[in-house]
Formats: sequence, C-alpha cells, structure tokens
Amino acid sequence: MQNFYDGEKLNSFGQSLERLSEILTAPATVANRDSAIKRFELTFELAWKCLKDFLGGKGIVCRSPRDCFEQGFSLGLIADDPSWLKMLEDRNLSVHTYNEKLAEDIYGRLKDYLRLFTSLRAALKTK
Repeated sequence: MQNFYDGEKLNSFGQSLERLSEILTAPATVANRDSAIKRFELTFELAWKCLKDFLGGKGIVCRSPRDCFEQGFSLGLIADDPSWLKMLEDRNLSVHTYNEKLAEDIYGRLKDYLRLFTSLRAALKTK
C-alpha cells in the first residue's frame, strides 16, 4: 500500500481538483458536462483513498467510501454535511447508470462537491 505521507496521492488529488474546477468554469456544453462528471468520479476516488490512507496512518481501518467519510466526520476532517452522502450516491449512480436527466442533475451539484473536496484536501494537508 502506498504511504499517504509521501504526498504523491495527495498531489494527484490536488491536480484532479484543479482539473475539475477548470471544467466547471467552461461553457455548459454536453461534452463539458460529461467531462466534468468523469473528472468528478476520478476526484471522488482520490478523495476517499487519500482519506483512507490518512486514517490508516492513525490506525483506523475503513474499507469503503461511506466508512471513511464516517470516520472523517468523527475526527473533524470533514464537516457533517449531508452533501457527502449525496455525493457518494451520485458517484455510484454516475459510474453504473447513464441517462441525460441524471447527468444534468449530477452536473448541477458538482460545484458544491468541489467545495467539499477542497475542504477535505485542506484538512489533510494541515494534519
């Protein structure tokens, strides 16, 4: 398992955040929407895996994004915000299902998710 403290995964998370932020400022075309959703999926994976590694360094084992988010709440790394659970639901739906209505709904929530990811990254960098 990669050591969290080497910074490589956290740097990848930061780069993914930058790319997600960039596409969210681009014109709202179908191609940009679809690209933003894919970037969201990648950022989500990096976010929960960085959190998992951080928690593992504290001796806390979590095996799923939901479990890691719950542990993150308990340690004060992430705010107890229902948007985290909505984000988890959206990630699961976006990976396994595709339809235009779902894509538009998820796309409409990505700026809020970007805010949550940015907050998590800041917390991980300062700990």
